[in-house]
Amino acid sequence: MQQGNKIFDDLSKLMTNAMGVAQGARTEAETAMKSLMDRWLADRDFVTREEFDAVRGMAQKAREENEALKARIDALEGKSDS
Repeated sequence: MQQGNKIFDDLSKLMTNAMGVAQGARTEAETAMKSLMDRWLADRDFVTREEFDAVRGMAQKAREENEALKARIDALEGKSDS
């Protein structure tokens, strides 16, 4: 009976070690894939979220200034017609 327990203990240790190796391989593969994706994205000249938000803010401000100028022009044209 003692021999049977030894076999199960050894098998259990082997499986535990195999799971550890598999987890390590998974982590290494995830790290390699993330590194590959980071390099690929960096080579594509994509803008960052911060850059996008900054340009969007500038465009919004320019749009508002254009609308204000148009309103002033319309007001001036209305005065000259009188």
